[in-house]
Amino acid sequence: MKNNIDLQNLAEQLSCPNGDEGIEVGEQMNESNFGMIKTTIDHLQLQNKEQILELGHGNCKHLPYVLNQAKDLEYIGLELSQVMKNSAITNNSDYLNANIRFEIIMDERIHFYEKRFDKIFTVNTIYFWKNPKFFLSEIYRVLKFNGEFALTFAKKEFMETLPFTQFGFNLYTEDEVIKLLKSAKFSIENRKTFSESVISKAGEKVDREYSIIIAKK
Repeated sequence: MKNNIDLQNLAEQLSCPNGDEGIEVGEQMNESNFGMIKTTIDHLQLQNKEQILELGHGNCKHLPYVLNQAKDLEYIGLELSQVMKNSAITNNSDYLNANIRFEIIMDERIHFYEKRFDKIFTVNTIYFWKNPKFFLSEIYRVLKFNGEFALTFAKKEFMETLPFTQFGFNLYTEDEVIKLLKSAKFSIENRKTFSESVISKAGEKVDREYSIIIAKK
């Protein structure tokens, strides 16, 4: 078992990876989260020429999977971590063009005009939102009318079993997330629960329960 200093450092890296250790954490996150990311993308049912926004893309080794879903997609990824943005650029250098790019989000303001995106998704980031009501209002603002937002997260009951989540994580039940979404004017299109066996960020094998909520503007 790691001591509290190690656990706190891990929690900080998961929130915003930095330095050489951040690159390694990014690799671990991509490996452990890929099942959640893939299932989330599948549920969005991307269509040709849609404009996609991902919040907290990590090293984004899943970008080819996104782009294989439909033709002529526009994809923009936003990240707090400069290290993860740089890793995403390195991992996807063959795909980058005017319609495929990565940018830094400095706060929880999304600097795009209203009704910009057809689909928005985020996986395992809600724990770190400082002002979830404001951030969801921003997501709602930049989503097109009838656009869809997929919010994927591990359930509070599971997350509470992980030792590092006591440091800086805000944990949610499915009902709490739905309440937040509705307060930001979203309607709930679908909600599903999944379970998978993964290696946790602390290096232990665990059975993770997670939810995907599809919300609509």
